[in-house]
Amino acid sequence: MKRLAFKMHLNQGQKEAYKKRHGEIWPELKQLLKDAGVSEYSIFLDEETNTLFAFQKVSGEGSSQDLGQTELVKKWWDFMADLMKTNSDNSPVMSELEEVFYME
Repeated sequence: MKRLAFKMHLNQGQKEAYKKRHGEIWPELKQLLKDAGVSEYSIFLDEETNTLFAFQKVSGEGSSQDLGQTELVKKWWDFMADLMKTNSDNSPVMSELEEVFYME
């Protein structure tokens, strides 16, 4: 099991909309993530910087970021694009983070 972390940027004033949309995550998207080996996925918000910090546990070699070629994920990106900083294809601008400490 590998642990992955990355950060994204939430647009100013979009916290409640972001939380609402994730609170109502599409069941088929949730299943796609599970089928891809994502067993845990958390997103935290630093309200001082509007930085979203995401953490996943993934079995296998992939991650949720590898699902960007699926129509379902593209549809989700389009749905979320007005809330966050995105690339030209509406995928979230993200930066992977290096794990520098882990304690079991």
